[in-house]
Amino acid sequence: MDLPLGTLEGELSGIDLGDVRRNRRAQQVLGQFGAKPRASIPAACGGWDETRGAYRLLGHERVTAASVLAPHIACTQERLRAHSRVLCIQDTTELDYTSKKERMTGLGPLNDETRWGLYLHPTLAVTPDRVPLGLLDLHSWAREPGSLGEGKAANRPLEEKESVRWVDGFANVNALAEQLPNTRLTYIADREGDLYDLFVEAPCPESGADWLIRGQYHDRRLTDGRTLGEALAAAPVLTTITFTRPAGHGKPARPVEQHLKAVRVTLKAPRRSDRVLSDVTVTAVLATEVNPPPGEELVQWLLLTNLPVDTPEQALEKIAWYLCRWQVEVFFKILKSGCKIERLQLEQREHLEPALALYMIIAWRVLLLTHLGRACPELPCNVVFDEAEWKAVYLVTQRQDPPAEPPSLDTMIRLVATLGGFLNRKRDGFPGPQTLWIGLQRAADFALALEAQRALESKRSVDSSSW
Repeated sequence: MDLPLGTLEGELSGIDLGDVRRNRRAQQVLGQFGAKPRASIPAACGGWDETRGAYRLLGHERVTAASVLAPHIACTQERLRAHSRVLCIQDTTELDYTSKKERMTGLGPLNDETRWGLYLHPTLAVTPDRVPLGLLDLHSWAREPGSLGEGKAANRPLEEKESVRWVDGFANVNALAEQLPNTRLTYIADREGDLYDLFVEAPCPESGADWLIRGQYHDRRLTDGRTLGEALAAAPVLTTITFTRPAGHGKPARPVEQHLKAVRVTLKAPRRSDRVLSDVTVTAVLATEVNPPPGEELVQWLLLTNLPVDTPEQALEKIAWYLCRWQVEVFFKILKSGCKIERLQLEQREHLEPALALYMIIAWRVLLLTHLGRACPELPCNVVFDEAEWKAVYLVTQRQDPPAEPPSLDTMIRLVATLGGFLNRKRDGFPGPQTLWIGLQRAADFALALEAQRALESKRSVDSSSW
């Protein structure tokens, strides 16, 4: 398994902000934010001079979300080359800055005029084994005041709708696929990405990207006169899957059994006043629950893809790929609950967005560490932890000198997580992102204290030898 390793600051190794000192400052600020992801910017920087330097950096016209993410995206693209298949997952999350409405410019309404903030729409690259390789793209926007209700107007051109982000996102993935002949990219989106414009406007040549999108539940007309629902009803069952649906929304966990069907059909193009769309051939994969308990909602997924699905193995593969979309949900949770980005105190959206870009790199790093500890527990911990970090954590948690050889990654992640409240009992399983990101913050403090102590001891040794 090829692993995407390297230091956090190394994700900005190729950054170009127009000045070498500014480039160094960006790497330094990323390290400071990463060491204390839950802290405010002043608390993370640790001093007034460092805090002023961070604010000057974020306020410079050359420092944008795009310029900050560019070197990380380049690193991500390089990591993609080691894999034959990569899933490019897109989703949207809202950032609520209602309490800062009077102090922060450039924001807009969220789902109603009483809530104020902006939206992030990133593309996260993940392997089919759920290894998060990094970000590939980011689109952010704020709605204009008084614009609610306009976004779904059917007669507006696509370019003026918020939904264009899905089509543009696929176009970017498709363009990247042309540069990676040995890596097949698959674009994955939720029901918001179920847009006929995407299927038609972004075709999939042999060297382009594939797509797999969760379909909305409305019946569609086929060119042969049937509906999609009729075609799926007549299709044979390819296979059956069983799983436990986790508890949520006040409902307990329960077992689910689903039948999988797949049909290759040609969808009849909808009528549009602003453009003429052509018919498009897709594969529809339907997973339908068998005999749901009385009173329980039917668990059903409709997936649409350009890829053929003729066998049970191919159907199961597409379901597994779609379930990898959960990784972007965990990424958003780390970003918002772990890095506390909705608490940032910046006065302009232009200054906020590069700070968000830095925290997105940090959130990806935490997600990666969580996965690597589960998937590759026997790796030596020094592949992702600096020597000062793992030795400081070992010294503090075990109260003995660190070993000559680095412990395993599993051991070190568990030790780091204990600093964040993880109890590390046999029945506790593997630590989650929350205890890990808190532990990483404390680990950085311990490493800094250990280095300071060693520097002081070295100075004392030199001073005593001079007598």
